[in-house]
This record gives sequence, C-alpha cells and structure tokens, in this order.
Amino acid sequence: MHSTTRYVLLVVFIAVGLHSILSFSHEKYGRATSISNIASNIPWRKPTVAPPEAEDIILSPSLSNVTERANATLLMLARNSDVDGALSSVRALEDRFNHKYRYPWVFLNEEPFSDEFKRRIGNIVSGGAVFEQVPHDHWFQPDWIDEEKAKAGREKMVQDNIIYGGSVSYRNMCRFNSGFFFKHPALQKYRWYWRVEPDVHFHCDLSYDPFRYMEDNDKIYSFTITMYEYHATIPTLWDTVKKFTQENPQYLQSNNAMAYMSDNGGDSYNLCHFWSNFEIADMNFWRGEAYTKFFDYLDATGGFYYERWGDAPVHSIAAALFARKDQIHFFKDIGYEHNPYSHCPQDDASWSQNRCSCDRGRNFDYDGYSCMRQWDRIQ
Repeated sequence: MHSTTRYVLLVVFIAVGLHSILSFSHEKYGRATSISNIASNIPWRKPTVAPPEAEDIILSPSLSNVTERANATLLMLARNSDVDGALSSVRALEDRFNHKYRYPWVFLNEEPFSDEFKRRIGNIVSGGAVFEQVPHDHWFQPDWIDEEKAKAGREKMVQDNIIYGGSVSYRNMCRFNSGFFFKHPALQKYRWYWRVEPDVHFHCDLSYDPFRYMEDNDKIYSFTITMYEYHATIPTLWDTVKKFTQENPQYLQSNNAMAYMSDNGGDSYNLCHFWSNFEIADMNFWRGEAYTKFFDYLDATGGFYYERWGDAPVHSIAAALFARKDQIHFFKDIGYEHNPYSHCPQDDASWSQNRCSCDRGRNFDYDGYSCMRQWDRIQ
C-alpha cells in the first residue's frame, strides 16, 4: 500500500476514534454532531412551516408569567389611513403598561382592515389582537332620520364654524361610541375596556393594573381629562335628559355626581364632561337596563344627527346620574395626552418613580377650560 494512502487511513481512523469517544463522553457534542441536527441546517432542506393563523386574529404569546388579569381588552376604533397614528399609540401603551400584562387588543373599523394595518399592528402587540368591521346598522345614519332636517343642521353649524359641524361620519362615530361599540360581537366576552385612539401619548409608566384597580374598588368609569362641551353642538341634550329622568326616576342613583355637571341641582347643564378619548370603564354598565333605555331614548330624538351630540357628554351624563359618584375615578397618575390637551402627574414622587416625560407646566387640570374644579367640589 502506498505510504500516502496509509497516512490518510491513519488520520481517518484517529478522527473517527476521537469522535466516538467525545460523543460517548460529552452529551452536548453528541447532539450537535448528530446526523439529524446537521441535516436540519442544510440550506436547501425544506423548512417546517407552522400552520397559518386566522386572517384577522393575532394570537398572544404564553401568559404563564402574567399575574391574574381582569376580563378586559384594549380597544381602538381606527381607519386604515390611521395606521401610523395607531402604531404610535399602541407602541406607547405597550411600552408603558401592556408589555407586563399582555391584555388583548380589539381594533374596529367601518371598513375591512388592510393587510398592512394588521401586519404592522400585529408585529408590536404583546397580548394578541383581533381586527373587526363595524356592522352597517351600528355605524351609518339610520333611514328614519329626516335627511333634509339633518342637512340643514349641518349647514348651520358649518356657517357657525363649529368643529366637525358638517361631518356625517363624525356623527356616525359619536353615535356608535355612545350606544353600539359594547354590542360588537368581538367585545361580548369582555367586561372592561380601555379606549385608546390613534395619535395619543402615554407619558408615564404604569406599575399596576388599572383594570384590577377598577374591579377591586367597585368603580365603573374613569377619566384623566375633564372639560366643557360646546353648547352649540348639544342645545337640546339636557332638556332631553331631564325628560328621561322625570319619566324614569328609578334609574337615578343616590349620592350621584349631579353636582359635577349642574350648578343648580339639575335645572341646567354646566357643560362639564369627561373627555372620552380616554376612558377605562365597565361595559356591563353600558349594557345595563338604565343606560340601554337612556341611549334608546336619546337616539329616538335624532339628536346625534340633527345636532351633533357627542359620546363624551352622553357617557359623562349617564355615569354621573346612574352611578354613585365614588364609582367614578380620576387616574391622576396616568400621564396622558390627546393634542392639544395633556394630563401630567403633579406630585414629584409619582412623576419621578413612573419615569414621566410630560411637561408638568402644560398640565390641563386647572386650565380655564377644564372642569377639574367642578369635580373637586363633589369629592
């Protein structure tokens, strides 16, 4: 046998021997050099593909490390064109709160969500998400509305330079948020929701679960900003409310928050309301008998379209009248901004410990247009 061949065989023999010894004596080496492991890393080997999820559902990761949560969801109403603003809001709330608790998100749209919206949002949520369309009858102007009367009202508001005065879609949104969102099939399994809008900011870490706080302390509604409504958008709302309560006095709660929104025992409305683009609330309250009858009564007048009734005063009036005042909570430690107004925690300890980034000098709480003083007087 040629000497070169002998040397090659000797080297092979030694290599095989060393491999056998190492595989026997070192378990990790044996696994790393196994045929199955080597084959799995061959670049042309066909990869194992997980079955695709349902088109409109992003499943959450394991929740084994999450403490006991409330039956709650994070809720956003958005259009496909809002994707960048939606991403900004979701990213902020995930970073400041939800990455620790992984609550699921529900996204609602008057039209089907685009693949881009679902893909980009789904990439940043920690608790899963569903993307659903609002039913037609929950969104669009009802057929029984007198369109000529509604049109005349819109044109008058445009002449008076009232914001969204000429918009039908804005009225659709206000009516939907007032009386229908909690009826959507995607929300039926939940009790609590945190309303989040595109292009809002969360300026502070939240070290506890506000849903559990609400549930454990018998709260039904919460806010961060309170202000006056434009009277020109709701000229007949309070008269309608008074008629309802006169006909249905059984729904008025004792020790309610009437004094927050009326300076004369309910004779007139001082226009104070909770700014509903932020609200953490109990959907069982909206689903209850008192609010159901209240909304139906308001809706039957056509005020959402003949005027421009907003969901903020509707929700606020209902919470103030049909719940005890101690069931409404001001989240003073949640730093929140919806342009142009901001709530920023004012005490040094809260601002520092929660790593707040907001400017306390821009805090809206006691601005001249704020209703915080009216809230304070009933505490």
